[in-house]
Amino acid sequence: MTDSASQPGVPAGGASGANLRGAIDLSSLKPPASTAAPTNSGGSAKSFAVDATEQTFPELVQLSAEVPVVVALYASWSPQSLSVAATLERLVAAYAGRILLARGDIEAFPQLAQAFGVQGVPAAVALVKGQPVPLFNGELAEAETQRYLEELLKVAAANGVSGNLGDAAAEPVEAPMPPLHQEAVEAIDRGDLAAAEAAYRKALAESPADAEAKAGLAQVRLMQRTEGLDAAAADAVRSKAAELPDDLPAQLAVADLDLVGGHVEDALNRVVGFIATHPGSSAESDREQARVRVLELFEIVGISDPRVAKARQALARALF
Repeated sequence: MTDSASQPGVPAGGASGANLRGAIDLSSLKPPASTAAPTNSGGSAKSFAVDATEQTFPELVQLSAEVPVVVALYASWSPQSLSVAATLERLVAAYAGRILLARGDIEAFPQLAQAFGVQGVPAAVALVKGQPVPLFNGELAEAETQRYLEELLKVAAANGVSGNLGDAAAEPVEAPMPPLHQEAVEAIDRGDLAAAEAAYRKALAESPADAEAKAGLAQVRLMQRTEGLDAAAADAVRSKAAELPDDLPAQLAVADLDLVGGHVEDALNRVVGFIATHPGSSAESDREQARVRVLELFEIVGISDPRVAKARQALARALF
């Protein structure tokens, strides 16, 4: 597979004639009992981006009979792949349901890269009627990326795939929540964070690649750390961190407050900044603890968030 972004699977001309059959064998991706559907990413508008996991992939294949599904393959060690995923999520949202984006973490779900024959990231592949359509490899300009999406829609239409997941007239399809996820949400609703943590941990023990459980656990741990903090206590936490810039627990506590308050960049920059300013063997334990914590914060914010992609680049520089 070439690393060049100039080898698209959907050509600029004659896209409607693309052959959708027999490109690769997806049968190795076994269908566990779960579904994938568009989710709300936190705002009032519907998000047409989901995570491609072992659980959700079979439903993504089925959905590709209604709309083309773009699979953005990424890895935490590749800032470029995170940037591509973020760009695709932004562009796909503008199509309001005519395209679905599936984010595929090849570290958590290596079978996905193997099935598509992808040798490296960034890479984007589409599914139309369950069949793969290679899009591009490497990082492209946003306008060029959008051109591939437009050509993909032509391929899809030529093969009878022209649905819209955002069609208001269509009957909404609710994705059933896995039992342990439901248990965790109910525990949060009744204020039992310990039970919610236990449910998410059990879900991860059963399926280590469960991205939603991983993010849920990180969110619950954040809630536990900030539970019961009133304004006076928060002020005291910030004052301590200002007085003790080399005290890691104090800096992590302020990062938690920033994240809860919606100051995402401040939270990420504080932890990454601590790592960057504390080199040397004597600080390795603190640096590792900070690294683990900032990865948790990434999970909470969302790996495709541009602020996370930027912070990952800064983290790589700080570590290496």
